[in-house]
Amino acid sequence: MTITPQLITQMTEWRRHMHRFPECGFDLPLTADFIAEKLESFGIEVTRNIGQQGIVGVLRCGNGDASIGLRADMDALFIQEANSFEHRSCHDGKMHACGHDGHSAMLLGAACYLANTKSFNGTVHFIFQPDEEHGEGAQAMIDDGLFERFRMDSIYGLHNMPGLPEGQFMVRPGSLMASESSFEIVINGVGGHAAMPHRGIDPIVVGSQVILGLQTIVSRNLSAIEETAVVSATEFVTNGTVNVIPSQVTIKGDCRCFTEDSLAKIEQCMERIVAGICQAAGAQYSFTFTNTFYPTVNNPLQTEHAINAAIAVLGESNVETNCLPLTISEDFSSMLRVKPGCYALMGNGVESVGGCALHNPEYDFNDRILEHGAHYWVQLVCDQLK
Repeated sequence: MTITPQLITQMTEWRRHMHRFPECGFDLPLTADFIAEKLESFGIEVTRNIGQQGIVGVLRCGNGDASIGLRADMDALFIQEANSFEHRSCHDGKMHACGHDGHSAMLLGAACYLANTKSFNGTVHFIFQPDEEHGEGAQAMIDDGLFERFRMDSIYGLHNMPGLPEGQFMVRPGSLMASESSFEIVINGVGGHAAMPHRGIDPIVVGSQVILGLQTIVSRNLSAIEETAVVSATEFVTNGTVNVIPSQVTIKGDCRCFTEDSLAKIEQCMERIVAGICQAAGAQYSFTFTNTFYPTVNNPLQTEHAINAAIAVLGESNVETNCLPLTISEDFSSMLRVKPGCYALMGNGVESVGGCALHNPEYDFNDRILEHGAHYWVQLVCDQLK
């Protein structure tokens, strides 16, 4: 199979158009309309407004019962772009700094190719998701009946990776990316004069003990071999001043881990530590633990399918089949909790072309990898829907 130069040119034009007009969160009217209209122009059946702005394109061919879901994200970030090229953002304070414009363009390219060639037997669902960056879009589509309304046997996702050379691909079975959770601990003591601390309950001392106690969660409650995790206190705010012991301290922070079992342990240990230290000091507390992203856990069978497709496209030497897990997070994880599937990473390039870090105001998706991504999607469909 060949992704033609004409299709590569079209994907580049689509990608740069979306880059010029970035939209964020669930507020994606221009982006959603653009993608839906392209899919309809290919002859693909389109359903809009799933999970607010999500889109599903359905393409059937032959009489096969097998089905597959391919997902791309559409949303941008609230970042002021620092680039000066012609296709830079026209929307002040918004830019595609994570490459979702490229992800959408690659999936549109694959949809166009498959609609024209009909080189498979079964059903392909092209899923374009809103609000990945805030971790709410995947679950919104699921809650709106994504997997009930569109039957699919498995689901796949793909993300560009700056620093990984063009033409390279990496994946692993099991946990590929970490969860992301935030916590807030509010400790209420008894404030007073800094010269007479014995008359109060100092929440700074209590909060400091809590922060030290939190460090024992990873070192003393999780397996050093099987349960890699990070617990970081990142804010410590009081209502005191130079000569006033505060009455309240607020501690906020971030947690990352690679399994839902570890996630549950972290939350339980955290509240136990806070409750014990506050009780010993006579302080009161409130505790909030919010999970935004689940761990991204790849199914071994679907990972094997992804590896085989990537090898067919890029060559065996360019496919890393058991990469190290990454502590970044991805809300495709919510879809993998419902359907077996695989999320993979594809090189965006190094140094001056494609090497700029994600979420950076100077980032730009590398158009030279559009062909690789579209070809991977097509190969995966043709392999699984024979």
